Amino acid sequence: MPDLAALRERMVEEQLRGRGIADRRLLDAFRAVPRELFVPEAERDFAYADGPLPIAAGQTISQPYIVALMIEAARVRPGARVLEIGAGSGYAAAVLSRIADQVVAVERHAELAAAARERLAALGYGNVRVVAADGSAGLPDEGPFEAILAAASGRHVPQALVDQLAVGGILVMPLGEPDTVQTLVKVTRTSETDTEREDLGPVRFVPLIGEEGWREPAGADPLPALIAAAAEPLPDLASAAFGAVFDRFGDARVVLLGEASHGTSEFYRARAAITRRLIEEHGFSIVAVEADWPDAATIDRYVRHRARREGEDAAFERFPTWMWRNEEVDAFIRWLRRRNEGRAYEAMAGFYGLDLYNLGGSIRAVLDFLAEADPEAAKLAKRRYACLAPWSRDPAAYGRLAISEGYGRCEAGAVQMLKALLDRRMDCLGEECDEWLDAAANARLIANAERYYRVMYEGAAESWNLRDTHMFETLCQILDAKGPGAKAVVWAHNSHVGNARFTEMGEVREEVNIGQLAKQKFGEQARLIGFGTHTGTVAAADDWDEPMAVKQVRPSLPDSYERMCHDAGVPRFLLDLRQERIPAELEQALMRPRLERFIGVIYRPETERWSHYAEATLPRQFDAWVWFDETEAVRPLAGEQRPGDDATYPFGL
Repeated sequence: MPDLAALRERMVEEQLRGRGIADRRLLDAFRAVPRELFVPEAERDFAYADGPLPIAAGQTISQPYIVALMIEAARVRPGARVLEIGAGSGYAAAVLSRIADQVVAVERHAELAAAARERLAALGYGNVRVVAADGSAGLPDEGPFEAILAAASGRHVPQALVDQLAVGGILVMPLGEPDTVQTLVKVTRTSETDTEREDLGPVRFVPLIGEEGWREPAGADPLPALIAAAAEPLPDLASAAFGAVFDRFGDARVVLLGEASHGTSEFYRARAAITRRLIEEHGFSIVAVEADWPDAATIDRYVRHRARREGEDAAFERFPTWMWRNEEVDAFIRWLRRRNEGRAYEAMAGFYGLDLYNLGGSIRAVLDFLAEADPEAAKLAKRRYACLAPWSRDPAAYGRLAISEGYGRCEAGAVQMLKALLDRRMDCLGEECDEWLDAAANARLIANAERYYRVMYEGAAESWNLRDTHMFETLCQILDAKGPGAKAVVWAHNSHVGNARFTEMGEVREEVNIGQLAKQKFGEQARLIGFGTHTGTVAAADDWDEPMAVKQVRPSLPDSYERMCHDAGVPRFLLDLRQERIPAELEQALMRPRLERFIGVIYRPETERWSHYAEATLPRQFDAWVWFDETEAVRPLAGEQRPGDDATYPFGL
């Protein structure tokens, strides 16, 4: 449990004083009011985050700084009578009560008004009165007020509110259309007939609904009910029946299984159950994961009962270790080894990495292969890789140097080595061919990693595209090596699995990903399955140089796909999004782009909207959507959870 008193003080110093809020009485008022008691219990760990938080009735509790800015702009002083419009949970009224003599707070949602009234009374804020009414017109019979603050955005400044100001009084409220950037305005009544207006800057608030504001939205969003009607409840994850639900995808050549975070137990266990079924019942023999090739190759030798290489590093010891070194993956790997035992080598299912990190491990693997297969070629490889070898432990430093000099110092040698290995290709399925495949994949990784670390400093889109293209080409390389009948399951983050063309990634940032490339190459023989959750816990780091922590996942944002799934009220379900399977009315409702949450190895709940949400069109992004309403963090295997290194920066996905 975090030290909330310490977080409150930090909020005052960094978010308020640090941004120019200087009024001592105001700062002391924020120190005195426990914000955690004004937010839902699930949000209490984030009570002092620098942002708004959801409360009941689709409303929000404003960012602390915005509350302070409005109170300071209104010049609230001891002895004042203050009218607040949009009481919400009662937090701003409580802060105001520590300065003003009387606070009257108006809230149009009766359930919020009742809860705020009860909360304020229990906490001893006796100079606050909460009224359930249309606040857009104020309280004409109770003025004048020295200050009026409206926590909802109007289409204009209501004259009724101006009339309730005392001469010299100040009204502070946002103006602007709902769901847009609005303007916070300050209106000072300078005489019985005159006012002065000042714009204070851009803000975002819920709309001011009422006689002097916007009209009530027409009806509730029908999407949750449509989802509930089409959702197929899923069996328990421990049941064999869980995997059988996904038999409908068994005829594909590639099934891509996503995850909304790299640290959620249910996602890993679900992918393991689906993959076991696809291997046992539908002939899949390739498990390709968002992991480095040399690390996965170590695991592959274990699951296919091959000898461990002398001097080989243990797998997955680099950041983020918990992403693969966890109990959920360990259980699947042990199952895969048992399943392969006693089978002909070509009938075994293998485990492969698609990613392009671990440059040092790949260089060692190529040299080890050639030392046995062709000692003369090994000598040539050493010369060609000599340029990169000094940077293998810190390839990002190579990228910084190469970009500063304006050229790729080591590109030619890496490309020549890749071409030489590809020219040695052997058409067979035996164990010796896997040694060639391993060497060729490592050579491809080295060549692409050399370029990746150069372009990493030039732009996120180019480096992202290089990385995902590398992962897709590696997948195709494995499929080609295993023959035309080979079938693969891919485990990767939703951001890699969902078709980028129908997300902000492709539409705004011109990024591609594995899912898009798979659809372009394999068409309906590629099935993209996304995963989502509403709340729970997740294993993630605060930053790249921080260790793993089990963090609380904030409830999903209003109007996001995740909130629509949560509001459907089905705790665990599959939504088949294929056009021949999805009801037309549901497909039409889902086609409106909405926010979707993406949590990587780093999770920053205090800036979640900007750090972890992007717009997508779900039924075009995925062929199916798997939902777990509440989830738990993965369970890391025993051992030190190390912070990240520059080799895997900047992507936490």
